[in-house]
Amino acid sequence: MDNKKYKVLVVDDEPDIVEILTYNLNAEGYDVYSASNGKKGVDKAKEIQPDLVLMDIMMPVMDGVEACRRIKEIPQTSKAYIIFLTARAEEYSEIAAFDVGGDDYIVKPVKPRALMKRIKTVLERKQETTGEEDRDVLSRGKFTIDRTSYTLFVEGEPMTLPKKEFELLYFLARNPKKVFSRDELLKNIWGSDVYVLARTVDVHIRRVREKIGNEFIKTVKGVGYKFEVHEN
Repeated sequence: MDNKKYKVLVVDDEPDIVEILTYNLNAEGYDVYSASNGKKGVDKAKEIQPDLVLMDIMMPVMDGVEACRRIKEIPQTSKAYIIFLTARAEEYSEIAAFDVGGDDYIVKPVKPRALMKRIKTVLERKQETTGEEDRDVLSRGKFTIDRTSYTLFVEGEPMTLPKKEFELLYFLARNPKKVFSRDELLKNIWGSDVYVLARTVDVHIRRVREKIGNEFIKTVKGVGYKFEVHEN
C-alpha cells in the first residue's frame, strides 16, 4: 500500500501529542496535517479533504464532537474516517462521539504502534471497498440507496446520512427481511478490529429511524434488526 496517497489530519490542542502522532504517521508514509482545535480542524478538513481524522474531544473554541458533526455534514469530507483519541472514558462520551458519525473511539494514553496498525487496517479496507460494490444502487419501495454518492433518495428527494448511518441502512436494505444481531452488524459495519459498544448499533438504528420512519427497520426482540419494506 502506498501510504503517501492517504491524507491524515490530526486535531488536538496538546502539542506533544500532535508531535508524536505526526512523527509516527510520517514514518509510515502518510501525508500528515494538523490543527489545534475543532474549528481549525473543520477548516483544515474542508481544505485538504482527508481520508482519516484523529480527533481529540476536549479542545478550546470547538470540541471534537461538534467538529466531527460538522465534518460529516460537509459533502466533500463526509466520507472521512474519524477516530477519536481522548482522555474521556465515560460511556456517554463514547456514545456522543458515535452519535455524530465517529467511526472509532480510543481512550488515551495512545500506543502509537497499535494505533498505526489500526489506521493501516482501516485504510486498507477503504481501498478494498472502492470497487464494484461502491457502484451498487438499491431500490426498496420508496427508497433508492445510491452507494456511489452515499445518498439516500426518498421518493426521488435526496437525503444525506452520516457515513455509518448510511452503511447500516445500505447493509440491512441489501439483505431485506434477514435478521442481524448487534454483533453481526458491528462486524460488518465497523469491522472486527474496531472495539465499540453494542449499544452503538442501537444509537445508529435510532438515528436512521428518525430520518426514514420507524416502520422500515424492525426490531426482533432478543435477536436483532431487519429491514422490511413492501415493494411498489
